[in-house]
Amino acid sequence: MSVRHRTRSEREQLELFRALPGDLAPRDAQDLMAYPFFSLAKTHRTTPIDFRMNEIAIRVEAVPEHGMATIWDADVLIWAASQIVEARDAGLRTSRLMAATPREILTFTRRGTSARDYHRLKAALDRLQSTTVATSLRQTPPNPHMRVRPDTNSPPEAGGRRMHRFSWINEWTERADAHGNADGIDLILPDWFYRAVLDDALVLTIDPAYFSLTGGLERWLYRLVRKHAGRQRTGWRFDLRHLHIKSASLSPFKRFAFELRDIARRQPLPGYRLFIERETGGRELLAFARARLSAGPCGQPVEAHVLSGTEEHVPSGTGPTCYQEPEQVNSSSRSIDSQPTNLDSNLEESNPSVVGDRRNRWKAGRGER
Repeated sequence: MSVRHRTRSEREQLELFRALPGDLAPRDAQDLMAYPFFSLAKTHRTTPIDFRMNEIAIRVEAVPEHGMATIWDADVLIWAASQIVEARDAGLRTSRLMAATPREILTFTRRGTSARDYHRLKAALDRLQSTTVATSLRQTPPNPHMRVRPDTNSPPEAGGRRMHRFSWINEWTERADAHGNADGIDLILPDWFYRAVLDDALVLTIDPAYFSLTGGLERWLYRLVRKHAGRQRTGWRFDLRHLHIKSASLSPFKRFAFELRDIARRQPLPGYRLFIERETGGRELLAFARARLSAGPCGQPVEAHVLSGTEEHVPSGTGPTCYQEPEQVNSSSRSIDSQPTNLDSNLEESNPSVVGDRRNRWKAGRGER
């Protein structure tokens, strides 16, 4: 009689990591800041995201029952990244299997803690689990002898790179106390996201005021600006049509451009100043740069750019945001002569892709950005 060995579930193979107490500095994954992975609308989206640029390919699909994970749902991933980085920097063991109370997640993301907020959190977890992603980001470099597949409805093997397929949450469960009342949440993160946060340290701190941004386009734009502008004194600029593609928004370009102009007029992004630039030929660009930063409540300067794993203490940002509105200028629009735009990530981004010489590598050859 043969002995059958039961295959251990993913959960049984992982050590449980319990959420750290207290208010932590919010950290975001750079890949999620730079590329379109989420719906920017609160309405139910099932239309796939199919983004291709150079060697990068991303396809995001949703099921009709839950719809695509939104940029508000991504706050759960910001919470997870912040927990993982904080624990690692404290010398604690981390895991893809995480346990927390709904209150811990909701308060971190500046949400309410009512029954309605808890039900919204559960709906967000359902969308994160049911949304599927296929991407060539951080996959094996192209094989020069590999034939590139023709364009099909399936996710492309971009430039010969392998595609990594996953959901934002592999699974999640509710814990109950002895009386059967909901008492916590366990969730398992995908390896692709976990490695980006833990092994490659591809994370950036973000302003806690980000969670107060109510518009999906505002949130997406803050993450993009935070990723690209960094410390660069000369700022960054994108062609509006390129931004439309990069956002994967379902809004027509005319509406998308109108909303970007309105954001530039209102200046809602903490820590950054936006401008609409019009070239002599009529093309519109969105330019952005760091705004003047004030001292925080503790009297210490606010650090706009902190690499994960640095030895310096990172303020948790539990108090009011340290952002101070820059001095007013005459207009959020300006006319310029033709200048080069930034079409995608390049060597002058605010962070390196590899952590090693953490303090100096991002300054090398070009001065502090």
